[in-house]
Amino acid sequence: MKKCKITVLKTTLDKELAEEYGVPGLGACPMMKEGQVFYADYAKPEGFCDEAWKAVYQYVFALSHGTGEGLFYYGDWIRKPGVAICSCNDGLRPVIFKIEATEEEAEIDYIPVR
Repeated sequence: MKKCKITVLKTTLDKELAEEYGVPGLGACPMMKEGQVFYADYAKPEGFCDEAWKAVYQYVFALSHGTGEGLFYYGDWIRKPGVAICSCNDGLRPVIFKIEATEEEAEIDYIPVR
């Protein structure tokens, strides 16, 4: 299993939806900053938003287990092998992530219970 590099590409705010449904003064996500980089494999990296992890972990899992050699979804989504572009599930202020497969081996830092 390899580690994946997760880069925060954009923090966004849908102003129209935020104005209709959000609290006054709602801005882009305060938890993530553009340019932040995290490394992950089977577990959420320290400092990574719990809700964002729920939305992106399946891409991290797939890329860390070798899907990086091919293209996601039969090649009709991302043109670069080993890359996924996805977002968290916040409908008012989604954060956009780039997930890349790396060659760095993951290390399990726990003892499995048998």
